[in-house]
Amino acid sequence: MQSISVRLGHASYDILVGAGVFENIEKHLEDAGLGGPFLVVSQPRIVKAIGKDLKKRFPVTLIPDGERAKTLTTVSRLLDRMVELKLTRQSTIIAVGGGVVGDVAGFVASIYMRGIPVVHVPTTLLAQVDSSIGGKTGVNHRAGKNLIGTFCQPRLVLSDPILLQTLPEREYASGLYEALKYGVIRDVALFEDFERNTAIFLKRDPAAIERLVGRCAAIKAEVVMNDEKESDLRRILNFGHTVGHGLEAAARYQRIRHGEAVGYGMIAAARIGYVLQKIEDRDRARIESAVGSLGRLPALNGVNSKDVLNALQHDKKVRDGAIHFVLPRAIGRVEVTPDVPFEVVRTVVMEILNDGKRIPGPG
Repeated sequence: MQSISVRLGHASYDILVGAGVFENIEKHLEDAGLGGPFLVVSQPRIVKAIGKDLKKRFPVTLIPDGERAKTLTTVSRLLDRMVELKLTRQSTIIAVGGGVVGDVAGFVASIYMRGIPVVHVPTTLLAQVDSSIGGKTGVNHRAGKNLIGTFCQPRLVLSDPILLQTLPEREYASGLYEALKYGVIRDVALFEDFERNTAIFLKRDPAAIERLVGRCAAIKAEVVMNDEKESDLRRILNFGHTVGHGLEAAARYQRIRHGEAVGYGMIAAARIGYVLQKIEDRDRARIESAVGSLGRLPALNGVNSKDVLNALQHDKKVRDGAIHFVLPRAIGRVEVTPDVPFEVVRTVVMEILNDGKRIPGPG
């Protein structure tokens, strides 16, 4: 088991990565000094897949499957349930699920009685390498993704590779795109690991998964400790997310999974970086090839370029009227660029949408 520490001025917690940490959750809660009454927040498909005995161990409240759960209506219903169960400031919310569950449960924990502890048990690869770490919470607004939220650091993160064995193939691959991001922004060796060992990652080799999750978690922990509130360094974690969020919004948060959108977004950022002469064509091609090696990204038929570009204008990364892009300078190094010409963005978005169009047919 790996233990990765996140140490902030006002909050400290451990990320435990290893087979069996979920099965031993009670012990880990006790070791972290967390008490009840507890409430597990999860989703029907997750409980069905990996948590059938959860209700014997903790009270469980379910939210809808998918991105549609990230609404203030869901938040209100959860708060009603917490009041009904008479949760106190000493209570602990346990988020068992992917990024949606973590975002919603963390947000609710941050506002109930002005804040109670939350523990993350991420059940997707994407959540294990990214969203469960760093304290970002929130729900969506019709104008954009995660526009309503808070920073709420967890008290503990339990990442168990065993939980990933039951993930649908597309869901698992979605997490690999997010993991690849860390290689581009911060770790040449990790990127090269993807170039050499994609097949091993895709086969879900337990040792390889644990190594991958641990490395990504360590990178994110380091970034968060240096910039908790995304004022500077932490913005590099948004690599691939600007166009990615635009695609998600334009698709009404349907059809395209978050990691897949980030995969498209990384290709877009690499192309923008090349046009602006910030990255060599060889490295641009390596990024696109690495994304492509993880699987076939979903078709973008019906996604309107105007909707994507409009969503970019409402993105949280807009500052002083300018869209801030995280662009690669080389493998393992990126920069935040505030002055990307809109025409360049529009052209690349059109290219991405054209690349993503497929003729309907068998398979």
